Amino acid sequence: MEYYLIAFIIDLIVGDPHFLPHPIKFIGNYINLIEKVTRKIAKTSFALKIAGVFLLCSTILVSMAIVYIPLQILKYFGANYYIVGVIYFSYSILSTKCLKDEALKVKEALEVSLEAARKQVAFIVGRDTNELKKDEIIKATIETVAENTTDGIIAPLLFLFLGGPILAMAYKGVSTLDSMVGYKNDKYIDYGWASAKMDDILNFIPARIAGFVMVFASFIVNLDIRASLKILLRDNNKHASPNSAWTEAAAAGALNIQLGGTHTYSGKEIYKPTIGDEYKSVDIADILEMNRLMISTSCLFMIFSWLMHMLISYSNIIS
Repeated sequence: MEYYLIAFIIDLIVGDPHFLPHPIKFIGNYINLIEKVTRKIAKTSFALKIAGVFLLCSTILVSMAIVYIPLQILKYFGANYYIVGVIYFSYSILSTKCLKDEALKVKEALEVSLEAARKQVAFIVGRDTNELKKDEIIKATIETVAENTTDGIIAPLLFLFLGGPILAMAYKGVSTLDSMVGYKNDKYIDYGWASAKMDDILNFIPARIAGFVMVFASFIVNLDIRASLKILLRDNNKHASPNSAWTEAAAAGALNIQLGGTHTYSGKEIYKPTIGDEYKSVDIADILEMNRLMISTSCLFMIFSWLMHMLISYSNIIS
């Protein structure tokens, strides 16, 4: 458990420097390669679904292998090398600082020009950004940080605690798949179906944990805990995904703003219900508040998990 705490702190401080090799980049490259190969073979709707299942299963196995094999090699050289490997792979599945930094880039771009902000926010959202207004850019950034609090931090930590870096990397493989092929458009409706469904299943419990932890975290950073809980309980199902609205609702309530609504994806307007009540208009400062909320949620979950681990260890000792 202490190794995961070290990994969490490293991610919180260092983030993901571009010069370091990263397992997620390898997984992404693998997904691209297999998609190119299988699409040459699969032409019908059924064949694309089968190819998508193969992509899902093989990506999970590859994700586990890129942790398991190096750890076995490191174990051969000694316990200390193995521990370093565990910490590195545990650190590599987390994205607390990366998420914070990407949101800050949008904030800084907004302070330069609307056009710069549109280009910057396009790196973190899937919607069309060419015509987004200032408030829409801010909301898009807040929604991204809120949603990714689950699949970028809380869920990886949960799987890390349950099964170590091998299981956690398997989860990250599925999460990467969902971000690359899990779209409900003409290109991926069949091919990405299995990946999107598996991502929904794996995030079902973490999303709900993250939502409630975020409510408590809103109190720590002096936001509106009552509204956060109210909107969480009321609006947690207002999303096409069964999981995304949990943290978005908690964040919207805490910030006293309204998220969601209709957006344009690949030139098509997609209706989305609104989440939260618009007690105030969004402001650039809300991006900073969302970052504080995300970080406090992550730290609170880490502390809670550590205390649970200590309690279980103590119970085993006295029994």
